[in-house]
Order: sequence, then C-alpha cells, then structure tokens
Amino acid sequence: MAGNDLGSLLGGLLGGGGQGGSGGGNILGSLLGALMGGGGAGGAQAAGGAGNNPLGGLLDMLTKSGLVDQAQSWVGTGENQPVSGAEIAKALPDDTLAKVAEQAGVTPEAAADQIAQALPQAVDKLTPEGSVPSGSLEDIIKAQNL
Repeated sequence: MAGNDLGSLLGGLLGGGGQGGSGGGNILGSLLGALMGGGGAGGAQAAGGAGNNPLGGLLDMLTKSGLVDQAQSWVGTGENQPVSGAEIAKALPDDTLAKVAEQAGVTPEAAADQIAQALPQAVDKLTPEGSVPSGSLEDIIKAQNL
C-alpha cells in the first residue's frame, strides 16, 4: 500500500479527511510506509521486520527508546500521554525520519513534531481493545469503520 493511500486512511481515522485537514494522517502514512520497507533505508528491518503491520514495530522502537509509558498509554484505554518531537526524532532511525520529512516537504524536526502531534491519537484509535491487533495495517484501519 502506498504511503499516500495509507495517509488518506489515517487522515480519515484522525478525522481530518484524506486530503487537507491537519496533515497528520499524511505524515503518519509516510512514516508507516517507510517502516514497511517502502523507503529503501531498511525500514522493515528498522521496524522489527513488521511487514504489512509496522504498528507493532513502531511501538517496539518507541519502547526501546525509553517511551514505554507513552506508548502503553496510547495502546491502553486510559489518558494518552504526550510525546515531544525531540523524543520521536531520538526514537526513529535518522534515515527513516529524513525520508518522511522529504516526502512531507518539511525539515526532519518539523516532521518529528507533526508525528508527535498525530501519533498518540492514531495509535489510540488503531488499538481500541487495548492491544495491538493482528493483520495488515490496512485491514486494521479499515476495521475502524471509516
């Protein structure tokens, strides 16, 4: 699935519509697309070989970077804890963040800030049962009745 298609689905999930809106879906679509291996730079390996569902790999990356409490709060059913752009930049491989920034037409710092704004809500909506569902990311998003 192309990053733009993924961005449209995530944009719908986040309530911003596929085109326009906050842009959070598009930047997350680029990020998850890169983690699925669409970015050359070893994205699937960076996400733990996550294949069609990079969500678990992304959460692993964040957890290993010291963002355990935040990631768990987004998956769980309680209040979502915030994360900063600097924390996102530290957690993601530099080449992945650079690719996402390039696709979005922003600096890596701006991309990290946008991801930090959109990611908690997206993870929260993609994990309504309090755990990361199995299946492809596309199927998980479509299951949210967009």
